[in-house]
Amino acid sequence: MSESSAEAVTALVSATGAAGNWRRATGIAGAAIGVVAAGAAAGVAIERLTVGRGMRRKARLALDSTGPYGSLRGTPGKATADDGTELYYEVDDVDPAAVPALGPRRRRLFGRKAPAPVTVVFSHGYCLSQDSWHFQRAALRGVVRTVHWDQRSHGRSERGVQQVQDGVAVTIDQLGHDLKAVIDAAVPEGPIVLVGHSMGGMTVMALADQYPEFVRDRVVAVALVGTSSGRLGEVNFGLPVAGVNAVRRVLPGVLKALGTQAALVEKGRRATADLFAGVIKRYSFASRDVDPAVVRFAERMIEGTPIDVVAEFYPAFTDHDKTEALGRFASLPVLVLAGIGDLVTPSEHSEAIADLLPDAELVLVPDAGHLVMLEHPEVVTDRLADLLTRAGAVPAGATVGGYGSTSSTAQPG
Repeated sequence: MSESSAEAVTALVSATGAAGNWRRATGIAGAAIGVVAAGAAAGVAIERLTVGRGMRRKARLALDSTGPYGSLRGTPGKATADDGTELYYEVDDVDPAAVPALGPRRRRLFGRKAPAPVTVVFSHGYCLSQDSWHFQRAALRGVVRTVHWDQRSHGRSERGVQQVQDGVAVTIDQLGHDLKAVIDAAVPEGPIVLVGHSMGGMTVMALADQYPEFVRDRVVAVALVGTSSGRLGEVNFGLPVAGVNAVRRVLPGVLKALGTQAALVEKGRRATADLFAGVIKRYSFASRDVDPAVVRFAERMIEGTPIDVVAEFYPAFTDHDKTEALGRFASLPVLVLAGIGDLVTPSEHSEAIADLLPDAELVLVPDAGHLVMLEHPEVVTDRLADLLTRAGAVPAGATVGGYGSTSSTAQPG
C-alpha cells in the first residue's frame, strides 16, 4: 500500500468504529442521532471532504480482506434454550503438547505446567459476537479450556424463537437462562470461570440471580468487563442534559419502528455505511491510535447485527437491575475492569460493582473506551491471566507486557 493510500486509510478509520449506521434509516432516526452526533460532527465533515466515498469504500474492503481478527475457530456445538432457540458455541480444548512449547510471552503468562481442568466461559456484548474476545482467545488457546458462545440472535446463533414467533421482548433474565443452557451442553461438569463484557456481564449476573446453587457449587472466579448492574437509564452517553433527554424520548420508538421495516432499513444501512463512522468510533474506543483493522473488525461485528435484533434487545437494558445478584460472587475471586473513557457503560458503574464486592480487583484502564478488550487487549489479558491464577485455573506465573497490543505506537513485549 502506498504512503498516500495508507494516509487515506488512516483518515477513514479515524472516523470508523462500531454500531449504529441504521440510525439514519428514517428522518426520525436522523433527528435522534443528530443530537448524539453533535460532538463528532466536525471531524466527520472534515473526513468526508478529504477522503472520497469511493476511497473510503476501497479502504474498508482492503481492511476486510487483510484483517486477521475474528478468524479463530474451535470445535463447534449447539445448545437449545428453553424456548427452543439454538445457541451456537465453540470449545477450545487444552493442548497438553502446547504448554511446554509456549513462547516466552505465554511462559511468562502461565508458566510451563499444564493448567487445572477449569473451563473459562466467555459471554459477549450487545451487537457483537464471540469473536470480540479474539485477543484473549488467542492468548489462552491450548493453555486452558475455553467456551465462546454467541448470544441469541447474534453471531451464528439462531434468531430468538420467542422474539420471532411471539414478539416477546428480550430480557436479561432470558440471557441468563441461555448461558445456563450453553454451560449444560458445553461444560456439564467441572469448575468454571465466567467472563462477560457489557451485556455479557449482565448475562453472568442474571445466571447468578437465577441459579445461586450452580454458582456456589461450580463457579470459581468471575470477570466483569465494561458492564453494569443497573441504572443504565441514567447514562448520558457524554451528552448534555437536553441532548440525552431527547435521545431517551425518541430512540425507543425509532428503534421499534425501524424493526418493523428491517429489509428496507438494512438496504439503507448498506448504502450509508460511512455516514456516522466518527460517532461509531467515539462510542467504541477512546484512544487515537487503535489499529485500523481492529476498528474495522469491530464495525463489521455491529454491521452484522440486524436492525430488528438491535430493536428487540434495547429495552432490556433500561429494565436491567442485578445489584442484589452480585452478592452471589462475594466469596469468589472477581475481576472488575472498565475503560475510563467508556461512554456506554461508564466506569462509575464498574466502581459501583466493586464497592459491593470489596474483595474484587478493580482495574480502570486509562485511554480506553467500551471495547476495552479490543482497544487494550494486553491489559485485559494480563488481568484475566492473574484472575485465572488466583482461581487455580493455571499455575502461578508473571504477567505479560504488550501481548496483543493494537496501538500503532506500541513496542513489542
